[in-house]
Amino acid sequence: MGKWFPALYDAGMKGLENGMFKEIRKALLDKAEGIVLEIGSGSGINFPLYTKAERVDAIEPDPYMIERAARRISEAKVPILVHQQSAERLEFPDNAFDAAVATLVFCTIPDAELALKEIKRVLKPGAPILFFEHVKMPQPSLATMQDILNPVWRRVCGGCNLNRDTASEIKKAGIHIEKTRTYYKGLFLAIECRNIEEMCENTGIREW
Repeated sequence: MGKWFPALYDAGMKGLENGMFKEIRKALLDKAEGIVLEIGSGSGINFPLYTKAERVDAIEPDPYMIERAARRISEAKVPILVHQQSAERLEFPDNAFDAAVATLVFCTIPDAELALKEIKRVLKPGAPILFFEHVKMPQPSLATMQDILNPVWRRVCGGCNLNRDTASEIKKAGIHIEKTRTYYKGLFLAIECRNIEEMCENTGIREW
């Protein structure tokens, strides 16, 4: 992304992050307990908001984002360990975490399917998976506009995709969605999930 992008990102998002986004993040992170995995922690915006976690292992591939997150690590109420890793190849053993968090990151992950598979692998069965993402909008005209703008947006904004349908990716991965809340006419979603497979239609038996 380059050294300039983390600073510009924080400046550009400041208004939202000091308002509604902060409340959305706090509500989700209150559900993250025990040993928590955070995917794509960026500049550490979530770090001061964890209150119930025993420890947070945060992964972030961009070294400049990791460098910028150092201040927020010092503001955190719980231990934070940052690892330079990609979401598609997590360097953790199976069943290592009690919860996972991903906020405004799945728009940039190159292989969302593989990343979701890795999250499922390293989480304990039944563990919560908490997402806050911007997604492709449900209104056809707005979704078309996102498609048109996406090539330029992606180049300018460090690989961010305006039109990724993350909720559908989660469902395709077989992750059980418990609750979804929409914001800004469906542009942003808060999605609470569990690391269990969806119910089989014919048998009514959950598959792990």
